[in-house]
Amino acid sequence: MVLAGFSSTLNLGDIPPRVVEIGAQHMLDVLGAGLAGAGIGSADHALTVGIAQGGTPESSVIGCETRLPAPLAAFVNGTLSHALEFDDTHEGAIAHVSAVVAPAALAASEAHGASGADALVAYIAGVEVIGRLGVAAKGLYARGFHPTSVLGVFGATAAAARACGADQTTTVNALGIAGSFASGLFAYLDDGSATKPLHAGWAAQAGVYAVSLALAGATGPARVIESRFGLFSSHLDQQPDLAPRLDDLGEIWESELVSMKAYPACHFIHAPVAQAADLIEGASLTPSDIESIVVAIPDQGVGLVLDPIEAKYSPRTSPDAKFSLPYCLATRVITGRLDVLSFDLEAITNQEVLSLARRVTARPWGDSPAPSQFAGQVEIITTNGERLSSLASGPPGIPSLRMSPEEVFAKYSRNATLLLDQATAEHLGVSMLALKDQRDIGALLEAVRVESGNL
Repeated sequence: MVLAGFSSTLNLGDIPPRVVEIGAQHMLDVLGAGLAGAGIGSADHALTVGIAQGGTPESSVIGCETRLPAPLAAFVNGTLSHALEFDDTHEGAIAHVSAVVAPAALAASEAHGASGADALVAYIAGVEVIGRLGVAAKGLYARGFHPTSVLGVFGATAAAARACGADQTTTVNALGIAGSFASGLFAYLDDGSATKPLHAGWAAQAGVYAVSLALAGATGPARVIESRFGLFSSHLDQQPDLAPRLDDLGEIWESELVSMKAYPACHFIHAPVAQAADLIEGASLTPSDIESIVVAIPDQGVGLVLDPIEAKYSPRTSPDAKFSLPYCLATRVITGRLDVLSFDLEAITNQEVLSLARRVTARPWGDSPAPSQFAGQVEIITTNGERLSSLASGPPGIPSLRMSPEEVFAKYSRNATLLLDQATAEHLGVSMLALKDQRDIGALLEAVRVESGNL
């Protein structure tokens, strides 16, 4: 298996400095998302279950004073990191990567005494696996499978294997075992249930377990991806050709193709929200000036954030609201913000917001090529008949509109201080950015081991 050989032998010196820097920024960003999740109690069920199960104290858990076994730590941290829908997305795969790979890499590194450099290399290797599988496996969405979990388990496994120093044979077996753990359904979209964050947690946990089993002597199918009963055959209508996605390993880096988030909501929502805000602020409009808003996004996102439109007009839960483009756009217009506090019960029942949300309609994207998987276009019709239109563009944070290091740290700081004090959050953030120079992962992560106060 080519990906196993690549990930198991990857070293820091093989990775361009710019990719090392980006990888550290992504790990910082997702750590902030996890700290925010714990700070506002968005996934207390994961913390409760992890603490109740307990076990050998191996790895740090956000919001928990004691360490837990590495698989449980990966589960809790992965769930927390994805709970607010504020973590990054690989644009080509349309899969969340850091919320799965970083928890697995850090938990395995801490449990096995790996260095910060090993943890960072493990993370970058895991992103390579998800990104390349995801671009090949385009049909997962149409079948109702969530790539973050279905493909994420392979990235988490590659990361955990690299962090543990597993050789290629062990890594092949671990990835083969991971294939039987590959799961995750989009069924939560039908009723707004909070299943989605568990997908990241489960994939991270399963990846660490797969490596532990392989290290203990368990074997897995070497062609788990492309064999007649492998991942592609079982989860897709057509068997894609993975080979072209492996030709440029070590030349093109998937970490550079990951999009960070400006808002804690589905990535297909971001471009229209940002565009509408710019149009409204540029024309000095007030909400009462708006007759209607017409949005367009690529077809792949319509079923997630616009359909069925009646349900999107009145989200039932916080997760539901994060997948409602009308709600998110209206919230940004009415309140002037769209942040982690925009999705509580009081917010999603705000009648002024819901009234504007009903004035948001959608049109098909059409035949013109989208400049990004997460592109959008907005037209605002005012009460006096004026029409204001945006150009089709991607949202802030995509690879072509990358956040600056200062913006990344500011976002991390806002999130982290929902659980930690400012000084602790800043010290942890600076240390994470210098992860490649850290020797003791446990000492680095000691700051996250504080009770969340929500249990």
